[in-house]
Amino acid sequence: MQDPESTSFAWTIAAAWLSLAARSPARFVAQFHDAPGESSSHVVCMVDFFTMISSVIAPTAQDTLLKTDFPELELHASGKVRDVYRVGQDRLLFVATDRISAFDYVLASGIPNKGKVLTQMSLFWFNFLKNIVENHAVTARVEEYPGELRKYADQLRGRSMLVVRAEMLPVECVARGYISGSAWKEYRATEAVCGIKLPSGLRESDKLPEPIFTPSTKAVTGHDENISYQEMERIVGAGPSAKLRDLTLKIYLAAAEYAARHGIIIADTKFEFGQTDKGIVLADEVLTPDSSRFWPADQYQPGQAQSSFDKQYVRDYLEEVRWNKLPPAPALPSEVVSKTSAKYVDAYRKLTGRELEV
Repeated sequence: MQDPESTSFAWTIAAAWLSLAARSPARFVAQFHDAPGESSSHVVCMVDFFTMISSVIAPTAQDTLLKTDFPELELHASGKVRDVYRVGQDRLLFVATDRISAFDYVLASGIPNKGKVLTQMSLFWFNFLKNIVENHAVTARVEEYPGELRKYADQLRGRSMLVVRAEMLPVECVARGYISGSAWKEYRATEAVCGIKLPSGLRESDKLPEPIFTPSTKAVTGHDENISYQEMERIVGAGPSAKLRDLTLKIYLAAAEYAARHGIIIADTKFEFGQTDKGIVLADEVLTPDSSRFWPADQYQPGQAQSSFDKQYVRDYLEEVRWNKLPPAPALPSEVVSKTSAKYVDAYRKLTGRELEV
C-alpha cells in the first residue's frame, strides 16, 4: 500500500507541471526537448496537446462577466463597470463586472478577472487605510450575505461586496504625485493644473514637488471635468471641501509610500466619499488599476509616457487603430484582452502579496 503522504506529494508535483503546461506549453515542452530518445515529432505532439490544455484552462471570453442578472433584486444603478443592487433599507450590493471602458465608452470585449481585481484590491486598501478613514464596506464574504443573495454565490464570489448605503458627495477627489494624463495636457497649455500653479520646465511624468489635490465633477455619463478648489467649495461647502482635500492627500501619501516599497509608483488616483452615520467615509473603489495610474518603478523614465499596470494599454491600442471614439465601441483582439488581464492581476499580486481569488 502506498504511503498517503508520498501519494499527496506526487499529485502536488503533477498538478504543478500541469499548471505550467496549461499556461506556457512551449516552456513546459522545453524541459523535455533535450531528453534522450525524444524525437522532434514527439515534441511537436506535446506542444499541440498542452496548447489544447492551455486553451481550456486559461481565461477566455467565456470567463468574463459582462452583465449581471438577479431578477429578485432591485437594480439601484448600473455604471461603466459596476452593477449596484438594493439590499433592504440601508445596504447596497456592489458587483464589479469585467466590463472595460475607454474614452467614455464601454467596449465590446470584457477583461477576464478584472472585476475580481477591482473588488479584492479595494478590500485590501479599505483594510490598509482603516486607521485613516472609515469606509462603507460591510462584508465581501458571500456566506455572510442575506439569503436572497447567496443563491448567486458563483457569480458574486470574489467580485462583490455588501456596503452601507451612503449619501455620495458629488465630486471626485483626485491626488496627483506625478504629472500625466489630463494634468500634463493642462500644464502644457497653462503651467497650472486645476488653478494650481506649478514650476516651469516640468516634463511629462515628472514627480511633482509635492502631491496636489485636483477635484473633478462626477459624471454619470461622459467624462469627468477638472474643477478648481473654489468651484468645489461652491458645490459641497468650504468645511467639507477642506476635510476631503486633507483626507485625499493623507490617503494618497500613505498608499504611495506603501506601493513604492513594492515596486509600484502611484502616479495619481481618484477617490469617492460619502456620508453615513459614521460621518465622511471612503466609498466605491479604492486605488485600483481603473481609478489610478500604476507605473512599474523599475521602468520609470521621466520625460515620456510610462509603462503601466492600468488600462492605458487598452487606450494605446485604440489610438493605434485610430478608433474615432464614436459608437459602436470596438471589440479588442484576444492578445490585448489577455495582456490587459495579466496586467491587472500582476498589479494585485505585487501590491497585496496575495494570489487573486478566482
